[in-house]
Amino acid sequence: MLTDLSLEQAVERMTQGLSPLGVEVLPAFQALDRTLAHDVAAPMDQPPFDRSPLDGYALRSADIAGADREHPVLLPVADTLYAGDAPHHPLGPGQAIRIMTGAMLPEGCDCVLRQEDTDRGNPVSIYASLPPYQNYVRRGEDYRAGSLLLPAGARLDAAALGVLASAGITEVPVRRRPKVALLTTGDEVVEAGQPLPTGKIYGSNGVLLSARLAELGISVLCRHAADSPAAVAKAMAELLNHCDLLITTGGVSVGDKDIFHQALPLLGAEQVFWKVNLKPGTPAMFSRFGGKPILSLSGNPFAAFTTFELLARPLLAALAGEPHLLPRQKQAVLTTPYDKPSLRRRFLRGIYQDGEAALPQGHSSGQLASLVGCSCLVELPAGAPPAEAGQTVQVWLL
Repeated sequence: MLTDLSLEQAVERMTQGLSPLGVEVLPAFQALDRTLAHDVAAPMDQPPFDRSPLDGYALRSADIAGADREHPVLLPVADTLYAGDAPHHPLGPGQAIRIMTGAMLPEGCDCVLRQEDTDRGNPVSIYASLPPYQNYVRRGEDYRAGSLLLPAGARLDAAALGVLASAGITEVPVRRRPKVALLTTGDEVVEAGQPLPTGKIYGSNGVLLSARLAELGISVLCRHAADSPAAVAKAMAELLNHCDLLITTGGVSVGDKDIFHQALPLLGAEQVFWKVNLKPGTPAMFSRFGGKPILSLSGNPFAAFTTFELLARPLLAALAGEPHLLPRQKQAVLTTPYDKPSLRRRFLRGIYQDGEAALPQGHSSGQLASLVGCSCLVELPAGAPPAEAGQTVQVWLL
């Protein structure tokens, strides 16, 4: 088993040989924020007919040449068309047809005059002239049948789903996202809502990481196990039957109850590496069982959160084939000093805004309250002296 890897080496080892999980077809209304697996071609012209962009009168431009307020043109109104109506007959020479926004234009017309430039009578007085095809929306103006509607890899936001709906598309092929199982451990942990005996704590890692996975659009199955190698191995075996990626918290350091060193061999997992050169979360561990990845994180809440962002998100991106699941990095100016040197590569919770990063109070890996409101991790290189306000730092956006 490898040990003391850099963050980049750890990510490379974890994702090596991983392929996207494949494709699933979803109802379009359930595909928000998913990634399109294949190109989607337009099955029809949009709009599917020539239509009016406004309320007014469908006309022949030649019939209203020279019309103005002093010299109106008087035309009989042959029909009225509303959105959704099919024209009853073509527009004849010297006629007008009253028409509403979105209605199909009748054969024979080549422009639409807004109703404000008429007296709305019958016959109607026309007070303006128009060139041919003014206020005239042509069939296929938005997109043509057979044209590329959305490319593979497109993220399906509200606009993309609206485009699909406008083409009458009800199902879309999207990249399948991994099913994740989360196993928390620790005899000291009590579920929220239960009495809290002396020496125990309420567990937060299950809720913290489950909620973070939900924010990323990933479904999760969560369980807790006591600090017993056999119990943990049994729980892992059961969860691996229902997931593509197993994440665990706790039990990975060097204490008497850091039981993953015994549980993983009991499971029969291949142990790939242990310890990553970063802080917090140094004792992170990675294994495989039956081709499925197992990422074991520290039990300290902020350490678990940090290594989830840095290690779990690359795994999720590789399995889903969705690069946007990777954390984005930027440079920022630090506005708050940090008074400790960084022997290891260090990640601090931070608040990023407009190119600046501020640090909240409280940086212990067991502290969670100071994570509230944070929007980035601030990176300090290994060997860095205390950080000063005004220096440039790398931030990983959450």
